[in-house]
Amino acid sequence: MSVRAIHGSSRNSNQLPDEAPHILVVDDDQRIRDLLGKYLYDHGYRITLAKDAASARAAMRGLIFDMLILDVTMPDETGMEFAKKIRQQSQVPILMLTARSEPDDRIRGLETGVDDYVPKPCEPRELLLRINNILKRAEISADENSELHMGSFVFHVARGELKRDGESIKLTERERDLLRLFAQRPGAPIPRHELATSGANGSERAVDVQINRLRRKLESDPSNPVYLQTVRGKGYILHAE
Repeated sequence: MSVRAIHGSSRNSNQLPDEAPHILVVDDDQRIRDLLGKYLYDHGYRITLAKDAASARAAMRGLIFDMLILDVTMPDETGMEFAKKIRQQSQVPILMLTARSEPDDRIRGLETGVDDYVPKPCEPRELLLRINNILKRAEISADENSELHMGSFVFHVARGELKRDGESIKLTERERDLLRLFAQRPGAPIPRHELATSGANGSERAVDVQINRLRRKLESDPSNPVYLQTVRGKGYILHAE
C-alpha cells in the first residue's frame, strides 16, 4: 500500500513551522481519528492519519514521525501487535489510545514498550498534556547521536537543522525528512522504495531527483559524492563521521 492510499490525509502543515512535531494517528474509527487529528493540529502539531497498521506502515516508509498514537483494537493487525514490531527497530514515542481500561491490558501495553496508555474516552486537555510530556521526555533522553557530522556539515536530527561551519543551510521539508531517515540507519543502505514519499511525485524516480538536490547541498563534487552515495541495486547510503 502506498502512502497515498492512507485513509484520511496529511493535514496541510503550510501554516505550521517546519519544526512542529509530526504525529501519526492510527485508528480504524474515522470519526475519532478526524476529531483527534483536528484537535492536535489546532494545537500546533503536524498530523498524518491512518486507518490501520498497513496504512501506518506505508506512511512511515517515507516520513519521520515524532510520535505515534495507536488504537489497540484494529482489524488485521492490532495496535499492540504493531507497537511490538515497531519497538524491534525504532524508539519513536508511542501512546496507546483504547477503550480497554483493565489493568492487565495497560500492563501488557507498557510491557510492549509503549510510553503511555490512555483509556477512551479521555479529556482532550489531559491527552494533550500526556503528549507534551512524552515528547519532552523524548527530547531530554536524546543522546549524542542526535547529530550527524559530514565534514564541515552538521545535521541536528531533532531540530532538522543543517549547518556548514556554523552557517545554516536551507532545507526543504522533504530534504529534512530524508536526512532523518538516513540518521536512523547511518552507514547502512536504504532502499529507494523506502525513501519514496507521498504526493503526486511519490515515486522512486522522484527520490533520485531529491537525492541529487540534497547532494548539491552536501557535496563539494555532487557527481562524485563522498557522503551521500548510491549503492547499486540497493538504494542510497549516508556515510557520517
